[in-house]
Amino acid sequence: MSSRMKLLILLVLALLSVALYLFYQLGSNWDYVLPRRGYKVGAMVVAGGAIAFSTVIFQTVTHNRILTPSIMGLDSLYLLVQTLLVFFLGGKSFSMISNEWLFLLSVSVLVVFSLLLFKGVLGKEGRSVYFLLLIGIVLGALFQSLSTFMQVLIDPNEFLIVQDKMYASFNNVQVKLLWWSVGILGLVFAAYFPFIKYLDVLSLGRDQSLNLGVSYQKIVMISLVVVAIFTAVSTALIGPITFLGLLVANLSYEIFKTYRHSVLLIGTVLVSIIS
Repeated sequence: MSSRMKLLILLVLALLSVALYLFYQLGSNWDYVLPRRGYKVGAMVVAGGAIAFSTVIFQTVTHNRILTPSIMGLDSLYLLVQTLLVFFLGGKSFSMISNEWLFLLSVSVLVVFSLLLFKGVLGKEGRSVYFLLLIGIVLGALFQSLSTFMQVLIDPNEFLIVQDKMYASFNNVQVKLLWWSVGILGLVFAAYFPFIKYLDVLSLGRDQSLNLGVSYQKIVMISLVVVAIFTAVSTALIGPITFLGLLVANLSYEIFKTYRHSVLLIGTVLVSIIS
């Protein structure tokens, strides 16, 4: 079966899954139930697509199919930011922060951290992506330890607020945040689209990429920034759920068995939506 036919089948399954979720046992109160289901399934599509897209790119850059972007410590940093806000502001003040500002603050911190990490590690000659991953693991463990330490110190009632941020949830997705996510991801994808063709070459390795005339360091840096933005937006929207990328990416590799990222990226997003 051709890749195009497989993509078509996955697209049909994804549309059927969305339709089933929206209309199954809708009842007579459809004017209330349908919009709520629509926002929830919209969050699933946006977050699932972002995680799948970023995971495939990250695994291509690192040449490792068992890694996800969470290894850079972004999930731990997200929880640390939420814990810091509750720790220093208190539960009441934290609850008064608008969802839009909290979303933008979380995304900004994660993206700035990623940019500083990439620039500091990969900006120097002789530094490899594996060194970046090692630094990410160490920082992730540090952020996790700091979060745990402060969670022990805060009031148990305030800890419930932090605990709510520890797990992914599609139930309380704000409509404005959903549109913010779509806008940010759309702009980043449009800017990155011309570079997708280089991913096929990047999968061959650094030496082969350089021999074929690809600016390896530049493409890797741009790709990692895109991965960071997609991961930051999906995490700030619904919470930590990057483990999903490991599942859907490897399923897509087995389904398509191709090196072409124009196929793999679309296929992985569709598998993620269905999942």
